[in-house]
Amino acid sequence: MTDLPVSFWRSVIIIVLVAVTTLATRAIPFILFPEGKEIPKAVQYLGKVLPPAVIGMLVVYCFKSVDVTSSPFGLPELIAGLVVVVLHVWKRNNLLSIGTGTILYMVLIQYVFV
Repeated sequence: MTDLPVSFWRSVIIIVLVAVTTLATRAIPFILFPEGKEIPKAVQYLGKVLPPAVIGMLVVYCFKSVDVTSSPFGLPELIAGLVVVVLHVWKRNNLLSIGTGTILYMVLIQYVFV
């Protein structure tokens, strides 16, 4: 075992730390708020407002560098964004809407708006 390179052990340590951190973020809410214990109003509020806020920030981040002054004038982004919104309103499936929008955007910039 001592013949293994340092990079191997570094990788093992990183994987273990990521696994422990992921497990901790999943377990801490159950430790802090066990079944039967009332969840504080502030935490309930954050649970309602944070998901839409994060999605809003992601939308702003995705569209922040779109150049509407030169060809293709942001059309691939606009088309893909509208498809995401329509699919999500229609099917209420995050994976379907985001996946389809991403694939459509890549097709548009690679083959349509070349």
